[in-house]
Amino acid sequence: MAEVTTLSLDAMGGDHGPSVVVPAARAALERHPDLNLILVGPEDRLSAHLSNHKMEVDDRLQVRHCTQVVAMDEPPSQALRTKRDSSMRIALELVRSGEADGCVSAGNTGALMATARYLLKTLPGIDRPAIMSTIPSRGGASHMLDLGGNVDCSAEHLFQFGIMGAVAAEAIYGAHRPRVGLLNIGEEEIKGNEQVKAAAEMLAGTDEINYTGYVEGDGIFKGEADVVVCDGFVGNVALKSSEGVASLIADFMRQEFHRNLLTRLAGVVALPVLRSLRKRIDPRQYNGASLLGLRGVALKSHGSADILAFGRAIDTARCEAEQGVPQLINARVERLLGARAEA
Repeated sequence: MAEVTTLSLDAMGGDHGPSVVVPAARAALERHPDLNLILVGPEDRLSAHLSNHKMEVDDRLQVRHCTQVVAMDEPPSQALRTKRDSSMRIALELVRSGEADGCVSAGNTGALMATARYLLKTLPGIDRPAIMSTIPSRGGASHMLDLGGNVDCSAEHLFQFGIMGAVAAEAIYGAHRPRVGLLNIGEEEIKGNEQVKAAAEMLAGTDEINYTGYVEGDGIFKGEADVVVCDGFVGNVALKSSEGVASLIADFMRQEFHRNLLTRLAGVVALPVLRSLRKRIDPRQYNGASLLGLRGVALKSHGSADILAFGRAIDTARCEAEQGVPQLINARVERLLGARAEA
């Protein structure tokens, strides 16, 4: 019999709250017989949604009551200080206590990062957690971090991100000795700021990492690296820019296919191809950003995620918990620290 994985879900986070989380939870339980879920939120509100979806509390589905919700625009410090009975905090406390193997929230990113870091703590040898997500590329997918958790990063931080990204890409996504690249303004060694240059030397100097050099912005989508490392400011700008370009292209295509009768007919003929393309680049398929470097599993879903997208985040959290990604990162960092001490 397969070992059971239990996840806690912040049912009140995001733009849609339980109207998305509850049906996504139902679908996840149907997909994975070895999965248990704990929904965290006001009991009366969750009971109404569970009833609407003909779901009952049982051995596989529990409800944990709370009285507070973290607003999407709430300052992280305020959420950490005053929202001790929020759905987000309780969901993370379940991971800390060992009742849950991982947590998923679509709530306030800053509050989630601050609360997760406070409750779960960082792994030994890791200074800061980093947010990693998957981006479609020519080679299938690239995994990029940090995506907004750390605006200013030292070379040591970037080096640690490379370690964590490599471990996660291998454990969660099955990449064999994933290629790790540093996002930079050029591929030449003289390009980039001092932090990036120093991080490149550190990554190139360890056999634990399959470092392949610098990656320019377009290289993310060309699949030049399996793991792309950058600071949170650059990573978040790159991510939002790519999402904007994808949306712009989709809008342009709709406009062109509705220009006149002839283009409408062409659109009908091209519909199977367009549907296939839409599925390949659908951001919902890549929803779920891992907060790497913590002593427990925590995933951030997009705030506007629908049922399919939130379900994808649940699947990723389940895989991350089953593979023991925090433990794998810890073991890799321990080896590197030991090798440094001996050098």
